[in-house]
Amino acid sequence: MVHDALRDVVRRALAQVAEEGLPGDHHFVLAFKTGEPGVRVPPFLRDLHPEETTVVLQHQFWDLEVDREAFSVTLVFGGARHRITVPFAALTAFADPAVPFGLRFEPALVEPEGEGGEAAGAGAAAAADEASPPEAGVAAKVVRLDRFRRKD
Repeated sequence: MVHDALRDVVRRALAQVAEEGLPGDHHFVLAFKTGEPGVRVPPFLRDLHPEETTVVLQHQFWDLEVDREAFSVTLVFGGARHRITVPFAALTAFADPAVPFGLRFEPALVEPEGEGGEAAGAGAAAAADEASPPEAGVAAKVVRLDRFRRKD
């Protein structure tokens, strides 16, 4: 749920830029999995970056369109304009270095269903691990949001 909510932050930021443009020195750095379902990039880009690539929305981007599931934008690659489409589920990172603000996304784990409709294999074990408290002597991971806040 948290990753979905944070992806919605990205969606809303892109939708605002599609309507109003980028203000001031703001620019967006977006990393995504090139092999994810629904990702549409030029074949040469997928050949160069078969797993993941990063794009920047700053000066040269056109026709940014945002819907509930994905965004599409025209960018320059190799001196020519190409249209890409990226589902928000394929995002691995988002940043606006002008703020500074950044998000990292874990890939969604889709496991085949076992008998009884339960996830099979490691997915079920991971879900059980998340529900139980950490073992004694194992440090919990704490993300401090203070480092992302502006210091005015």
